[in-house]
Amino acid sequence: MTDPKRGMRRALTSYGDEAFSLFLRKAFIKAMGYSDDALARPVIGITNTFSGFNACHRNVPELIEAVKRGVMLAGGLPIEFPTISLHESFAHPTSMYLRNLMAIDVEEMIRAQPMDAVVLIGGCDKTVPALLMGAASANTPAIVLVTGPMITGSHRGERLGACTDCRRFWAKYRAGDVGEREIADINASLAPSAGTCMVMGTASTMACMTEALGMMLPGGAAIPAVHADRLRTAEASGARAVALAQEGLTPDRIMTPRALENALRMLLAIGGSTNAIVHIAAVAGRLGVAVDLDAFDRLGRETPVLVDLKPTGQHYMEDLFKAGGVTAILRELKPMLNLDCITVTGATLGETIDAAPASFAQEVVRPLGNPVFGEGGIAVLRGNIAPNGAIIKQAAASARLLQHAGRAVVFRSLEDLAERIDRDDLDVTPDDILVLQNAGPKGAPGMPESGYLPIPRRLARQGVKDMVRISDARMSGTAFGTIVLHISPEAAIGGPLALVQDGDRIALDTSRRRIDLMVDETELAARRRAWQPPQPSAEDARGYRKLFMESVEQAEHGCDFGFLKPAITTRTPTR
Repeated sequence: MTDPKRGMRRALTSYGDEAFSLFLRKAFIKAMGYSDDALARPVIGITNTFSGFNACHRNVPELIEAVKRGVMLAGGLPIEFPTISLHESFAHPTSMYLRNLMAIDVEEMIRAQPMDAVVLIGGCDKTVPALLMGAASANTPAIVLVTGPMITGSHRGERLGACTDCRRFWAKYRAGDVGEREIADINASLAPSAGTCMVMGTASTMACMTEALGMMLPGGAAIPAVHADRLRTAEASGARAVALAQEGLTPDRIMTPRALENALRMLLAIGGSTNAIVHIAAVAGRLGVAVDLDAFDRLGRETPVLVDLKPTGQHYMEDLFKAGGVTAILRELKPMLNLDCITVTGATLGETIDAAPASFAQEVVRPLGNPVFGEGGIAVLRGNIAPNGAIIKQAAASARLLQHAGRAVVFRSLEDLAERIDRDDLDVTPDDILVLQNAGPKGAPGMPESGYLPIPRRLARQGVKDMVRISDARMSGTAFGTIVLHISPEAAIGGPLALVQDGDRIALDTSRRRIDLMVDETELAARRRAWQPPQPSAEDARGYRKLFMESVEQAEHGCDFGFLKPAITTRTPTR
């Protein structure tokens, strides 16, 4: 190759002599056994997010081998490189706290190393957003390959899936309906293979949205991790990465405001994870685009939930795969989509839908005229307790609680929640509203998935299955219930949520998109004057924790670091 900006000539180390830099680079890379012929080819980077702590990524090594095969068949040189690996259950205090660190790692490794295109392999909840954020900032040609969902397990003849059924059976265990031996048996059956949660949790949601966004090959979102098609898609992704390098098709040309709107439409139609709002806002922010929550809510008024998957339905991701995958959803949404958006294939979204295999009778993806839920799965709330917004996954809530007023039972922190929620003397009734404060981006820190407050044990044993719960935290996409999340501004920076006290009345009116604290403004003003911020911890003064506490933005801005984003120039959705 003669272009000094290609292949091994890209991103040369600064020695003051470019010819020597290339000479030295080739000397050391030849220690890996490469020939001059190999080193003259387009270099395709492959992110290696394998970790012994990350079962979602257990199949990454074999995916890498399949990607390499595709790259070499297309005439490129594949080179894998490690990045941070995040698993939801193995990240303290929460994987969201580390998402931005992974995004920085991905961006800087793409910039620092010579690659003409990159295959981004990820799966577990925060990895795909981090990969997209890093790729958006680096703006090198990129294609996403997810690890794929697990297959389902079985317990006494019942299909099981992480982690909606984790939560369902844990609630039964807390209520005394499931014993020690049975919960141990269930624990061994919930995650029977490599791959991500097989319900429409955050991992599956981000995979479906990434395909709708155009950053993944058609059909790539729903293939089970253990299926041979997953390896064939990996091979095809490697081959397509070589073409991307030659065409120069960069992420900013794919992840446009109109494409982001398509992804938001997909989120609503699949009844997807509430986490996706934060993640897509962060990805959009890296491109100078702001997600307009009110416009998103308007999309939700006209976009019904079409996918019958847990936690809003009954099926699992392998059922969606057998039903035609994301293409089946896109075909139903076609009248609502921006079909002229370019995808990573080089074709438009409309052309991709038209080229897909014909639809067939199935029960997983409903037609527009017969939805699972009449509106989008997520609604945006505002009110004096959430002036900058909050969200509720209305499709996974109890219909009787979507309009509800009750007495606040307040927990000041995660520690307070853990200490008191199961006490027999907790003053709580089924009609009360559980309130968690100081669990937001700065308060926890990292905005953990603690918004799914457990039903107090005393009530659970009485058969209570759901209550209204509100917080500035997140919840897992696998969770369900009448739960108001992402209240902004958060309590830790003095948002109105910090002013709520035990016994206050709170009113939720989902149809009117309202969440209000029924306390007069004079009293709130007095409480505001008396409010004191939480005391910083010693950890806040150093390292990544210091950077996080000083730089993290609120939920509506994606919980990203402001200094990583360009100036906002566009808003999406535009309707």
